[in-house]
Amino acid sequence: MNKLVLMVTAGVVAGMLVMGLLVYSMAPRLMMMESRSKYNFDQTVEAFTAEVERAGWKIVGQHDMKATLANFGHDIRNVKIVEVCSATYSAEILRLDNERIVSPLIPCRIAIYEKSNGNTYIGRMNSPLFGRMFGGVINDVIARASVVTENMIRNITQ
Repeated sequence: MNKLVLMVTAGVVAGMLVMGLLVYSMAPRLMMMESRSKYNFDQTVEAFTAEVERAGWKIVGQHDMKATLANFGHDIRNVKIVEVCSATYSAEILRLDNERIVSPLIPCRIAIYEKSNGNTYIGRMNSPLFGRMFGGVINDVIARASVVTENMIRNITQ
């Protein structure tokens, strides 16, 4: 009987270790999303800007990381961080005290960047997965907002 309990306990611990290692190794790939654009860098920025406007959202900030880092002596490929916001979705979260904890994620940040293969990509956080970790209002709002965001991106990616 003691041997059986020991074997079951060892199996449970081993299973937990394996699961922990899997989650640890897969988490970065699960939390971030990347899609290849149909267009070059400048065309992608232009097309994404048009999609944001078409969806009724606003671009509240843009960061040209290539230019910023050039000021510090670094030469990198094109990277532009675009901050997009929907007042409707943002207000749903920011008006509530307990939900305001996710305000560092507002506005949504979308990265448009080139890789050494010559292609342009759109990167972003896996918002629906992140929202599910919070549940409640945060999950509901992020789920609805991410559908709109993904439609914007889908229209300019392969």
